[in-house]
Amino acid sequence: MSDGRWSDLTARVLSAAVLIVIGAVEVWLGGLWFETFIGIACGLMTWELVRMIDPGRSGVAIQLGILTGVAVILSYHLPPLYKLPFLLAPALVGAGQINRNKGTYALFAIWIAAAGLGFISIRENMGFGWMVWLISVVVATDVAGYFVGKTLGGPKFWPKVSPKKTWSGTAGGWVAAAVVGAVFAAMAGFGVLFVLISVLASMASQAGDIVESATKRKFGVKDSSNLIPGHGGFLDRFDGMMGASLFVLIAGLLYSPGAM
Repeated sequence: MSDGRWSDLTARVLSAAVLIVIGAVEVWLGGLWFETFIGIACGLMTWELVRMIDPGRSGVAIQLGILTGVAVILSYHLPPLYKLPFLLAPALVGAGQINRNKGTYALFAIWIAAAGLGFISIRENMGFGWMVWLISVVVATDVAGYFVGKTLGGPKFWPKVSPKKTWSGTAGGWVAAAVVGAVFAAMAGFGVLFVLISVLASMASQAGDIVESATKRKFGVKDSSNLIPGHGGFLDRFDGMMGASLFVLIAGLLYSPGAM
């Protein structure tokens, strides 16, 4: 298991186990505990983003990371009129501080901050069950994609952007998300439409991963950082979750089967 295509499995499993335990505790606690956890995660992702886009601005990376974390937490508690300025602050301030690729930075910074607010809103407003469902869909998509893709192989999904991803792994993620959706639908009394929503959330998760992979490829980096052994950085680990969280916020406006 230590050679070849499974060489990174041990590190991935151990890191994933630690993340799952920490994440589970934070989601269970909710409130300020969860908000702080999300704020720290978003801050670290912004720090990774700056180091990836403009490596010479390490001091600025730390400052923008702190600004992002604070902005995400405060935006949730502010009236709607003030949420947007706070979410845009890291993007606008950072665009004036970094020396290159300002547009890419600004778009990613807005995505990170908005997704952070989405995580907090889903947990605090929609409830614990919805957060568990979201995490389950994304984790099932990632795990199934990894094992199915490694086992079956086959044609690459988008070799120029993400050379390791295959169509078999991508489809495996959809199937896993459908199973998760079916389980939650049965438990909560939702209809078949909820299975489809779970698959769409899986696709949004994969889209987030593809966007981050394309950005890394553009700047010639393998991982956003080495903070998480076997997974790379927080952007590498949470890109799919960010894509799914924004999808859920949009889908929640169109389909509201009730609190879980």
